[in-house]
Amino acid sequence: MRSAFARLRGIGPVLLSANEHLAASNAQTLAWQCEVTRIPSPTGHEHARGQWMAEQFEALGWGLIRIDAVGNVIARRPPRAGDPAHARAVWCCAHLDTVFADPAPVVSRHGTRLEGPGIGDNGRGLAALLALASALEQAQIHAPHEIVLACTVGEEGAGDLRGMRHLMREATPAPHAVIAIDGAGDDRIVHSALGSSRWRITFTGAGGHSWADFGVANPVHAASAVAAALQAVMLTREPRSTLTVARIGGGDTINSIPREGWLEVDMRSLSASVLDDMERVLRLTVARVETVENDKRLVGSAPLESHIESLGSRPCGTMADDAPLVRIAEHATRRIGAMPRFATGSTDASIPIAMGIPGIAIGAGGSGGGTHTPAEWYDDTGGVRGLQRALHIVTAAAGLR
Repeated sequence: MRSAFARLRGIGPVLLSANEHLAASNAQTLAWQCEVTRIPSPTGHEHARGQWMAEQFEALGWGLIRIDAVGNVIARRPPRAGDPAHARAVWCCAHLDTVFADPAPVVSRHGTRLEGPGIGDNGRGLAALLALASALEQAQIHAPHEIVLACTVGEEGAGDLRGMRHLMREATPAPHAVIAIDGAGDDRIVHSALGSSRWRITFTGAGGHSWADFGVANPVHAASAVAAALQAVMLTREPRSTLTVARIGGGDTINSIPREGWLEVDMRSLSASVLDDMERVLRLTVARVETVENDKRLVGSAPLESHIESLGSRPCGTMADDAPLVRIAEHATRRIGAMPRFATGSTDASIPIAMGIPGIAIGAGGSGGGTHTPAEWYDDTGGVRGLQRALHIVTAAAGLR
């Protein structure tokens, strides 16, 4: 079978030069991947890593660089001179934050394998942005549409896609297409956004002694009753939906009636209307449990009170299989010798997809595992072809043929 590089021989000399550069400079890409992963960047505290990325873009010759109001790093490459002016740009993004609060992440290397928390998600994506920046500059590629490379904040967990939300609201130039690079892999094309809503339900009461005040309404009992009721809810299989009671707690001591009980719930679906229905069920369940627990409390004791807090929501949406950006990604995937695998996910691409802007998420080559654990790893076997695929998707979306 021909090598992935041989498959690229049909492209023009400028893109061929950029692909050759990606292969020749792969050691530098891996060095970037290790270095950026060693910079702590928990959600909400991405400044140091963002500043480092801005410095790397500048060192690579990208002159139009800024950090926006929420901490996103934005590097712009002007369109090709002499072409008709395009008011829209192709945005290629990777998120800065990790799920780890480790003040000094340790990264080790064993041959083609890199190990360390966040080395794949999203050390690999950020290194891929730098590799693309280097290749575009080395080959002096300017496409008909402007190309923007952006590092986003707040993609993980409670970050709730904060950086991408801000980016798409304020994007200048306006996005023509958005490609999010997230983790490893060279076959996945995320073109469907998985919606989610997350909730914290808190019950508060008077509390008291477990013997002397028995009969006072118990917030932990109420939280447990809500958890049990939610697990009995029948969920739709089509579209697929899930409901998870992810955390539960409360109380002060083993011999006290708690003053507070709480639980956190994660709900996901491919349908916004199903998520709305699940929220209604959640609110009705909390109200019913509050009533039941108060009705049986000790006469004259204080009633329970409930509070429902939204911890975040992520939108739903789907790109058609035959949408131009999806077809570009499919073609680029086959061109490097991989079989396209369409997927659903909750990524930075969810925001543009929900807004009706063409958007996908892809991996940046190689393979990985242990995501969101201290034992996370990345293997660079075949990693270059994932970078070449990303280059082809970005430049083709930007109008370069």
